[in-house]
Amino acid sequence: MNKRLFVVMVVLMSLSLVGIIFVQIFWIKQSVEDKEEQFSHTVSDALNNVANKIASRETRNYFDRYMNLKDSIGELKNSSLRNFFFIDRDLNSNEIRMYSHGILEEDYNIASTFFDNGNEDNDLTTIKNYTSKRSTTIFKENVGLDGKQYELNALQKFEKIGGLTEIVKAQMEDVFSEYAKKVPIHQRVSTQEIELLLNRELENREINVPFEYGVYSKGLPTKVKSKRFKYNKKNIYKSPIFKDLEGNSNFSLLISFPKKKRFLIQSILGMAGLSLLFTLIIVVAYAGAIYQLIQQKQISEIKTDFINNMTHEFKTPIATINLAVEAIKNPQIIEDKEKVMRYLKMIRDENKRMHAQVENVLRISKLEKNQLDISKDRVDVHDIVEDAIAHVSLIVEDRGGYIERHLDATRTEVLANEMHFTNVIVNILDNAIKYSEESPKIDIYTEIAKNNIIIKVRDQGLGMSKAVLKKVFEKFYREHTGNIHNVKGHGLGLSYVKKIIDDHQGDVYVESEKGKGSTFYVKLPLI
Repeated sequence: MNKRLFVVMVVLMSLSLVGIIFVQIFWIKQSVEDKEEQFSHTVSDALNNVANKIASRETRNYFDRYMNLKDSIGELKNSSLRNFFFIDRDLNSNEIRMYSHGILEEDYNIASTFFDNGNEDNDLTTIKNYTSKRSTTIFKENVGLDGKQYELNALQKFEKIGGLTEIVKAQMEDVFSEYAKKVPIHQRVSTQEIELLLNRELENREINVPFEYGVYSKGLPTKVKSKRFKYNKKNIYKSPIFKDLEGNSNFSLLISFPKKKRFLIQSILGMAGLSLLFTLIIVVAYAGAIYQLIQQKQISEIKTDFINNMTHEFKTPIATINLAVEAIKNPQIIEDKEKVMRYLKMIRDENKRMHAQVENVLRISKLEKNQLDISKDRVDVHDIVEDAIAHVSLIVEDRGGYIERHLDATRTEVLANEMHFTNVIVNILDNAIKYSEESPKIDIYTEIAKNNIIIKVRDQGLGMSKAVLKKVFEKFYREHTGNIHNVKGHGLGLSYVKKIIDDHQGDVYVESEKGKGSTFYVKLPLI
């Protein structure tokens, strides 16, 4: 994939993901705000209802006291009747409509003790009762042929008798309100009444959340409040209580919800949870896609390096074989058996080298497909180590290096495949030799750790960075040292080591520091 196209795809996918996350966060925030607005409206409505019910209850109590007092006031002392008439005549229908309204005022001339607050002026108040009688009569006028009126017949008559309820009620409510202002607030309403009404109103509106309440007078707290009520301007809802006829009041009923935020979040938790879950799935899928893209890109680069390196590895022996064949074809050389044998040996060695490279690749492929038959027998680790050293000793000596043995393990038998286990040690030694710029200096240790034997191969070569350590056992991975071909190999050796040791239920790991060499550890269970 083109590098620029890859970057553009990653940027577009990232922007899309950020946009989705932003939309989800905005939606959740908007939902919380909408719920909070709805909650505030509902609470205000419930609070107004409670305030109105308390005021109505107080007025009703005063009216009940008034009616009880009126029923027990005794004999009527004075009364007067006022009557009002209104007559209207319809010339088209010859109908006359007569409306009359009579008001009866009854004075019992008894001083009222209704408002007993220790004020002697209350004795001047007297109890009066008002009754009204309203009637409507419709007359039909019969006229003779000579145009003279003969009689007047009543067609309909409506009568209604009752008290002046609206007028009296308005007057008395105003009087009650003025007198009630002198009564202490804790005598006008109780905490039990407020709590009962608030619970009822909030439950009717499906708001099941703990609350605290209080009554304030001109911004100052009163005795009427719940035990844990605290004034907080941001979380307070209030409504005037005990309003007069003009709508003014000195008192406010306040309510707060300490757990309001939790209630609002829980109300949208279901949808928000699903939204977050789906967003998380998208994020994970996105991260996985990006990871796979990066992995594929790295694998593509590694495979390209592998093909280039393999081509270079095959190019040299093929060229050598061609030169040897051309030399043998020379009439002067073909007569020289010593040279011919030397060239034939060269051809054989180069052919074996190419065969080994192909076998290495095929072995890894079969191992990945679980097609490699690995039978295990009882083997001695020290014998395997000695055999592996023998494979590379000539190369080490040729470069002026050494391999020192520190085989201190007292128990050495493991269940392993001799050939593959030997290849493991050879690959680790070969890796130590290749990455030693000067003469290879290698130390091999064996030791016992509980029921395991540990083989340590320490070199004094180039060493590895932390980034390389994380990938050193990956297939095709090779650390670049400027020129890809300055160190021979295909990045398959240590991958092969890892797979073989895993198949033996063992463990392999490495410790290294750049410029100070590396130490490979192979850990296998003892028999």
